Amino acid sequence: MCNHRHPLGGRNFESFSEDPLLAGKMAAQVVHGLQEKGIAATVKHFVANEQETERLTVNEIISERALREIYLKPFEICVREANPWALMTAYNKINGIHADAHPFLLQNVLRGDWGWKGLVMSDWGGTNSTIESLNAGLDLEMPGPTRHRSVKKVLEAVTTGLVSEATITDRARNVLELVAKVGAFENPEIPPETSVDKPQHRELIREVAGQGLVLLKNENDVLPIKKENVTSIAVLGLAKEALIHGGGSASLHAHYRISPWEGLQNRFGDSIKLTYAQGKCISRSNVAVPKN
Repeated sequence: MCNHRHPLGGRNFESFSEDPLLAGKMAAQVVHGLQEKGIAATVKHFVANEQETERLTVNEIISERALREIYLKPFEICVREANPWALMTAYNKINGIHADAHPFLLQNVLRGDWGWKGLVMSDWGGTNSTIESLNAGLDLEMPGPTRHRSVKKVLEAVTTGLVSEATITDRARNVLELVAKVGAFENPEIPPETSVDKPQHRELIREVAGQGLVLLKNENDVLPIKKENVTSIAVLGLAKEALIHGGGSASLHAHYRISPWEGLQNRFGDSIKLTYAQGKCISRSNVAVPKN
């Protein structure tokens, strides 16, 4: 849900827009669609996770007005309109405090101003403390086994008076309420992952993709391409790859994949000459680093 604040933002492909209103409205509809099926939606990354460079340590310096009008706005819209059952904190710091232990964001804004009552979890490995994150409102450290939420560390925090029993009760209640919402008390079995490939799904995906295309200019009706009007096409960039997903948690195995190069070949065969050039490498591993 984070806004597109920079064209090199590493998670832009997962979000919706550079516009906070549009991002919030679209996210709210995704949440509605998931939760009406009994599936908990977890909105992320709360908040200001608009870059991946040094994402575990970067300190985003943002005024409160900019926070509320730009960075928090998509989350506010989604929370107020769709009431997601869970929220995931970001890796980065905001004004010197990590997102997982940020009292202003988690208490004052999220649970205070917005009145939200769902579960707050960390990003994977994104919990940075025991005491501070518990007191700020982080309910769940992900993933397990935990680093900061071991029984020993939590008991020590309570017995020394740095974390109250009431705080532990609040954290535990939010976890149990999420378990109840998804029906896991009645059926605790975790079903195996499945891959469903239906013709109607393919048709819907193709239709949505077509509606999402924007043609800026079509001089001389160059599109759709007609082989009687075109003799050659330059195919540039990563056109020999099917970029259907991103990395990390966004990676998947597609039922089938057709690259732009393959699509053009399938459509025109030998009737149009295709010339390919990859252009600039995007992988850091392929970039030459000068030696001192």
